[in-house]
Amino acid sequence: MIKNSISRGVLGIVFFVFVFWGAIAASAIENSDCMDCHGDSSLTRKDSQGGNNSLFVELKVFQRSVHNINGIQCVDCHADILSLDMDKELPHSITLAPVNCGGCHEAETAGYQQGVHHQASSKGVTIQCYACHGYHDVVSTENQPVRERENKSCLKCHEPSKFHNWLPQKETHFTYVQCTVCHAPDTAHQIHLRFYDLAKKEFLSSDRVFSALGTDAEGFLSMFNKSGSVDGLSLEDFDNMVFALNRRGVHATFHAELLSEREPLIHQVTKVSARRTCEECHSPNSKFFDSVALVFVGKDGSTHKEKVDRKVLESYNLNNFYMPGGSRVRTLDKIGLLAILGAGCGIMLHLLGRVVTAPMRRRRAHESGERH
Repeated sequence: MIKNSISRGVLGIVFFVFVFWGAIAASAIENSDCMDCHGDSSLTRKDSQGGNNSLFVELKVFQRSVHNINGIQCVDCHADILSLDMDKELPHSITLAPVNCGGCHEAETAGYQQGVHHQASSKGVTIQCYACHGYHDVVSTENQPVRERENKSCLKCHEPSKFHNWLPQKETHFTYVQCTVCHAPDTAHQIHLRFYDLAKKEFLSSDRVFSALGTDAEGFLSMFNKSGSVDGLSLEDFDNMVFALNRRGVHATFHAELLSEREPLIHQVTKVSARRTCEECHSPNSKFFDSVALVFVGKDGSTHKEKVDRKVLESYNLNNFYMPGGSRVRTLDKIGLLAILGAGCGIMLHLLGRVVTAPMRRRRAHESGERH
């Protein structure tokens, strides 16, 4: 009994030391160790068909990636590399296991497995995470407009113009509405308003906007949200902000887009249950207008968002944004209504004048006939 206990204890210690030492060895591998080889742009290997596959990793590109920003090491993803033997020509195994993104991104993987991209595997088509997100250049999409998001993912494989013949104004939708708004219908969505210089055809950075106002991201809300509303900037607050910027020489319009929130469900892309009902968006009480945010993007790519009331979409300062049936500028509606009422009143007054003066006109006609 004592011998068995001792044996189990020794085995336990050996197992602990083995696992612990493996973890220490892996953690001791720095990214710089990997870049000693993979920083060489000529580094390649032969594939099964005799072609050359590049193994080069551009350090500057990786340093801008979300993984590097969050302190992820190479061996955190390439987890089967436990040590490097620099005395060998190839310091690690020539065959490595595929990277398991689901080890960290469990919720995203669950959404992906319910979507059409995973289901394509039943047809012999394998669509891995990197097909959309890339390898070592994965960046946050938070500060990207629709076109950039789609060009880096959906448009790599899909040509939307070929499959949306039923959709009116196709190109307008592709420019201002993210694909997943319709094709991942369970995902939350938000309208983003970004400062845009029409003359230069470029987005204005938050640095320029905040500098003109003499504030920063933290002071912006208190500067204009005088009521302290939890709904964010009101229509009046928004117009005051635009007026303040105009006074300081910043003349910009607002680029509005309908985007999906970055949440795991965005990976549950569907074709069968995709939105095809126009009224879901194009109606006055559409839920797609419930969440609106003013988006500030810094020169360094940092993003700051301020919630604004949906009535801001009715502002005359958003003269390039209009969704038929869903949004409208109330001031123009009032002007149009007054014009219609004015025209109607003019017609009625004209008819009334004709009726009132009819006896007089008949008498004059009679007198004129007698003289002749």
